[in-house]
Order: sequence, then structure tokens, then C-alpha cells
Amino acid sequence: TTFYNDCLKYSIVLKDDSSSVVSKAAEPDNFWYTTRLTLSIAGPVVLICLIFAAAYFIWRSRNRSTNGGSGIRLFPGEETEPLKNSGGVMMGGNGFIHPSSTMLPGNSLKDMIDFTTSGSGSAGLPLLVQRSIARQIQLQDVIGQGRFGEVFRGAWRGEEVAVKIFSSREESSWFREAEIYQTVMLRHENILGFIAADNKDNGTWTQLWLITDYHENGSLFDYLTAHTIDVPTMIKMSVSIATGLAHLHMDIIGTKNVGCHYGTQQVAGKPAIAHRDLKSKNILVKSNLSCAIGDLGLAVRHDVALDTVDIPFTHRVGTKRYMAPEVLDESINCLNFESFKRVDVYSFGLVLWEIARRCDIGGQYEQYQLPFYDVVDPDPTVEEMKKVVCFEMQRPAIPERWLQSPILTEMANIMKECWYVNPAARLTALRIKRNLSRIIINNEQPFIMTV
Repeated sequence: TTFYNDCLKYSIVLKDDSSSVVSKAAEPDNFWYTTRLTLSIAGPVVLICLIFAAAYFIWRSRNRSTNGGSGIRLFPGEETEPLKNSGGVMMGGNGFIHPSSTMLPGNSLKDMIDFTTSGSGSAGLPLLVQRSIARQIQLQDVIGQGRFGEVFRGAWRGEEVAVKIFSSREESSWFREAEIYQTVMLRHENILGFIAADNKDNGTWTQLWLITDYHENGSLFDYLTAHTIDVPTMIKMSVSIATGLAHLHMDIIGTKNVGCHYGTQQVAGKPAIAHRDLKSKNILVKSNLSCAIGDLGLAVRHDVALDTVDIPFTHRVGTKRYMAPEVLDESINCLNFESFKRVDVYSFGLVLWEIARRCDIGGQYEQYQLPFYDVVDPDPTVEEMKKVVCFEMQRPAIPERWLQSPILTEMANIMKECWYVNPAARLTALRIKRNLSRIIINNEQPFIMTV
């Protein structure tokens, strides 16, 4: 009996120990079971998400290739602007698009531009219209070589346009110039007319297009090199450039209704803009021999509220031959936007000198020359220009014959007031325009000037 009881106790102890071992061994099995269950549920969900993401990117890639790889960057890293629906009319960029077409009413570029800018203050065509125009342009011949690429004459539905093509390395320059041209309320008869901007991918490289009005007379530099001009043309060209520059320099305040509680609140329409590279090669001669200012790639816009410009300051910008003294010696006050406008006026004074030299009065005129042609090399350095302009205080020479003509004498006086060493003493663009217009009245010229 005693043996039986001992055996019974031992078996009970073994059972208790074995149950504890079994329970401890079962714990890892429960953990792996839970892990496998979680993975079996989450795995398919993740896989489905990846499949959807891959399908979306494939669809987007095919959609882009269907559109010819063409798009307009509105901001760095952004390809196209989202369209907004407003009363059945699709809006994008600065204008309107018909819901059934990417073309606007009208048979010509002028009609479409007038449609989008009439009463809206817009400076360009809607984005989809710009893209459509760019895809339909046929390039003809090269008409110029710019700072960032070539300029072509192109054809769109029988109309001639100018196409400035930037390399992909100059994307920031292309984007900046297109951005400036599309500034609200910038469009003006004496500013080169902007039509479209687009990037075109041919599969090998990307071309960045800037499309503007085409003027068969070419630049003012080209025209003056090949032609002399009479007094009416001299005044017309000079006044038209002054008018365009005054429009650039002027800020236009618009009004915007902000609600019944506040009535109307004034907001900036067009900011003041300084060109910073004004010269005869950046001015186009129109068919009526008035002029339009182009090449706004280095321009800066003034923020009235903050009293700042919209890009970082760089002291020496532009063509060295046309740089003002304060730009050459880097004494320009970059904290004051007026400084940039005064630099433009100095350069404009040099352009007036180029124009006046080609004015034929009584069979007398000078051969075309660039400013400072007689004292610096054809491609002068900054140090050369600084020596001549800042240290020696030289300015372009006034020919003796000008002093015999009241008209050319007044032109010379205006130039000199643009060339002052003290920037604050220089004339404004608007004052230059008025002084040039007064030449006609003072000398009672028998012609009517249309700019």
C-alpha cells in the first residue's frame, strides 16, 4: 500500500510538470501563429496597393507620351497647371479655353490674344492654347543668336512668328523670361508681344521654346547698320522706346472687390519692372518703324509692399558696353529699386546716341558704330569699361554736325541727362518721352508721328 501511494504521488507530480512544460512550449507556437495570420492579411493588401500605384504611373507615362511630351512648367518641378472649371469654361494660366477646343475664337494670333486680354489684364494665351500653337509651328530659318540659344523664324497657319530656342541647360533662363513676359498688364505695343512658351521633347533632348511676334526689320542694331533714317523716323523710334521703357518702369494699381463688408480694396495690377540689359540688339523695329523692347530674361520686378525685387541681387548684370558707372564699380544701391530704373536710363541714352548718328539731315550722317567704339575693344572687359566710364569719365562723343542742327542738339542734351554719374540726377523714362515729343513742337516739324 505504501508503495502504491508513493507511485501515485510520483505520477501526479510528473503530470503536473509535463503540463507546465507543454504550456510553456505552446507559447512560441501562439506567437508564430499570430505573426503568420497578420502577414497573410497585410501582404495581399500591400500587394494590391503596389499594383494600383504601378498601373497609375504606367497610365500617366502613356498619357504624357500621347500629348507629345509637351508641357508648360508654371513653377519649378511642376509640369502643367490644374484646370479650373468656371461656368462651363475651362480656365488655365491667364486666360480662358472653350470647353470643346484648345483653340480660341478668331482666325489669327492677334484675335486670340485680344480675346484673352480684353478687360482681363492678362499678358498671354491660356496654357493649353500655347501648347497647341507650339506643336503646330514649323521652323524656317535662323534669324539670330541670343545669349541662351538661337532665334528662328517660324510659321503658324500662315502667320510668321519668332521662336527663341533655349537648350535644356538654360531651363531657368527660359522659365524666367516666360514668367516676366506673362506679368499681368505687361502687354503693350512697345513691348515685344509674347505668344507662347512650351517645352518640346523629341525623345533625345528637350527644347525650350519662347514664341513671340516676328518683326522682319530685325533688331534696331541690324536696322541702323543697314539704313540711315530721317528726322521723323529718329523721333518715332526714340519716343516709342521711351514709351515702352516708361511702361516697364511703371507700376499699375488695379482694384479688386473683396466682399460687401470691405467694399473694394486696391491691389497691385502690374509691378514696376527694370530691364537691366537695354541695348540696340534687344530692341525690335516694327513694320511702321516704331520699336518694341524685347529680351526680358534679366528683368526684375518690384514688390511694392516689401520694397524688394523678386530675384536675388546681382550687381554686374547685362552687356558690359552698356553698363552704367554704378554697375561697373559695384556702387549701385541694390536696396532701392529706383537704382535699377536709373541703370536702364543710362543704357537708353547710349541707344539714343546710336539712333541719332544715323539721322540723315542734308545728306550728312555718321556710319553706324557701337557706343565707345573708339576707346575700347570690340568685346571689352569690365575693367576696360570701368577705366573709361568711371575713372576717365568718358561718354560717347557728340559729332560736330549735331551742334549745327537744333533737333540733334536737343537730342544730345537729352542723352547727356541720361549719362550723369549721379544716378539720381538722370531723367526718368517718362520725362525722356515728354522731352522727345517736345522736339517736334519746338522745331515745328511738318509731320505727324504715330508710335
